[in-house]
This record gives sequence, structure tokens and C-alpha cells, in this order.
Amino acid sequence: MNPLDILVTALASLTSNKLRAGLTLLGIVIGVTSVITLLAIGRGAQSSITASIEELGSNLVTVTPGSPEAGGELEFQFLSSGRRGRESGLTLDDAYALIDPVRAPSVGAVAPEKNTGGQLIAGGAGIGSRVIGVTPEFQFIRNYDLKWGAFISAGHVINSASVAVLGSGVSETLYGFRNPVGQTFKLNGSQFTVVGVLESQGGGIFGELSDQQALIPITTVHNRMLSDRTSAGEMKVDSINVQAASSEAVDQTIEEVTSILRQRHRITDVDDFTVTSLQQAIESVQQATNVFVIFLGSVAGISLLVGGIGIMNIMLVTVTERTREIGIRKAMGAKRRDILFQFVAESSMLSLTGGLVGLLLGFLIASALDGQSIFGPDGGDFRVAVDRMTAGLAVGVSIGIGLFFGIYPAMRAARLHPIDALRYE
Repeated sequence: MNPLDILVTALASLTSNKLRAGLTLLGIVIGVTSVITLLAIGRGAQSSITASIEELGSNLVTVTPGSPEAGGELEFQFLSSGRRGRESGLTLDDAYALIDPVRAPSVGAVAPEKNTGGQLIAGGAGIGSRVIGVTPEFQFIRNYDLKWGAFISAGHVINSASVAVLGSGVSETLYGFRNPVGQTFKLNGSQFTVVGVLESQGGGIFGELSDQQALIPITTVHNRMLSDRTSAGEMKVDSINVQAASSEAVDQTIEEVTSILRQRHRITDVDDFTVTSLQQAIESVQQATNVFVIFLGSVAGISLLVGGIGIMNIMLVTVTERTREIGIRKAMGAKRRDILFQFVAESSMLSLTGGLVGLLLGFLIASALDGQSIFGPDGGDFRVAVDRMTAGLAVGVSIGIGLFFGIYPAMRAARLHPIDALRYE
């Protein structure tokens, strides 16, 4: 038999029992659809997280307490909502020492931060918020835009002023949608005045964190909330944000920052701090999210495997039902390879059709989910990213599964002896 005759015969056999073929097809469809949809969700989450980090700029370097060899804190401080590294020695003087045009010409700006939390109360409204002690440079290093008012000034830092810049979410909770500049609130019993409100940072994890924070002068945090010092009496900070003069100068900036801090801390062996570039943070996040994506793909792959087992099951039933037909065809001169190819063609048609239908459904579901606010109005748009290579691989695997699980029933049919097949009832 030529290939065209084999395909026509296989198609006629499948269409003779449409319900059974359709149910068998459904297993592959569900498997391929699950693989494409779940991997699209995983890749979308990975892309959203990476994009949120990249919004900080390509030339951001962060210094955090702790040695890299001791499992140092490679993630950025903005990922944390509490205090960290209190036993380490990063200080405000360390931050000022990095602004040295002679020893650190690649450093463009420096912004230390000191983190805590507190309850903000205004009128009858209250909210628990992350409180960050900052300097004026923090606004530009973190690319924050103001919706109302002004940012923390140098005078506010020098005088330990009781002023605050609120995230948009905190402002809306305490004051609604009106301009709160000049209004007061209480933070852990102390009265503060609102001098500015940040523009909303959008949806997503990091946007939500930024919208739910309150920024106050770093000296105010130290004097009124966290008066922790080193043994030498210097003010401790949680991290130091360093902006390189350009994206090309990031590596040089890391070297200069490391050299200055090692000298200030009198380090001769292992550093007691970790210097992390934005690219390193992105790579760390991608490594972590890759595990999540692989897990989703594995779960979806199980359903694809189940669909393949369904094909094998139905093909075995088909061989049994058509035993006499196989015997007649062999008696009329059909060769073993003709019988083998016919049943392999049937299983391949099932898996190919299921793969293509699953591919279409996967793209449709992913497109429907993309951009939907399924986590509520403050959760941001849900993003998905369909990887065309992954989609093609899913279809290819479905075809391979059809071939793999169809070969045994086909070989069983091809090995039937014509006489035994003709006697079969």
C-alpha cells in the first residue's frame, strides 16, 4: 500500500466510530492545552517580575549586610518588608564615603535606607505600612514620580523633620482621593505632616509594595524609631542604593564600592557585606522562577501522558475488534508493514489532531487571560507569555506520544497470523 492509501484507510477507520475517536482525542487536547496555558502563566509571571526589577534602571547597585559566602542577602532590600541584618555594620557614614569623585568616579548617586514598619492613623482611618527612612537621592535612584507635593529634602534629613511622603495606596486609605499635602497623621504615636504623595507604581508585587509604603527622613527613623548604632557609635542602615554613572560603568562601580567598604571595615579576608547589581538580581529571580515554570510544565505533562495512555488503550481495543479484518487483508496479500503503518497512522492522526486543537485552545485561553485583572483592582493585570518554541514542543511531544503508544498495538496487529485472525470470533 502506498502512503496515501494508508492515510485514507486510517481516516476511514477513525471516522467510523466518531464518539470513541473524539473521546480519545480529548485526552491529548487537554494535555497540550494544559502545557501551553500553564507554561504561559509561568513565563508571564517570570517576565512581570523581571520587568518590575528592570524599571529601577540598568545601573542600580545595592549594598546589603552579610557575607556572600555566608549565604549573603543577594535580593534587593525592596523585596523585604521588615528589618534585616541588624548585626552587620553598614552605616550612614559608609554611604557618604561612597560619594567620592576621586576614589569612586563611577558612582553617580548614593541613597541609604533604614527600614521598619508602623501603624499610620489619620482621622478614623488607619493602615499598617512599611516605613522607610530615606535621603533626597532615593527618589531619583528608584525612579519615583510625585503625584502631589515634594519629596524629602536635605533640610528634612538634617533637622530630623516629622514629615512623610506616602505611597498612593497609603494616601488613598487615609485620605481618600483628595490631595493630602499639609495634612497630618500619627505614626506609632508621633505626629507627622504629609509633604508629598508618590504616583502609583502600577500592579504587580513590587508596584504594590511601593504603593503601600511611607517614606520619612532617615535621621527621623533613627532618632524616633530605631536608634541602633555600631560599637563605634555610627548610625546603622539596612542597605545602600548606589547608582552607577552609566550602565557601562556598573562593574567598575562594584569594584570601587567594594574597595572603599573593605578599607572602611578593615577587612582582610571575607567581606561582611554583599554588593549586588541589578543584572545579578534579575538572574537570581530568573533561576528561582525557572523552577516554578518547570514544575508547572511537569504537572501539565502528566495530563499529556495520560492522553497517550488513552490512545494506546483505544488502539488495543481497535486491534481486537478488527482481528478478522486484519486476517482478511493479510490473506489478500497485505504485508506486515502495511498493517503496522495503518495502525501507527491512526494513532498519529489522533495525536496530531489533538495536538493542533490543544495548541489552538491554549493560545485562546492564554490570550483571554492576558491583561485581565483577575486578582482584584489592586492586584494589577495578569500577564501571560506564550513561548512559541514551547508550544511547538508540546505539539511535537503529543505526536511522539501518539507514535510511542501506538507502536505496540500496531505491532500486535501486524504479528497476527492470517489463519488465527480469520478464526477469531
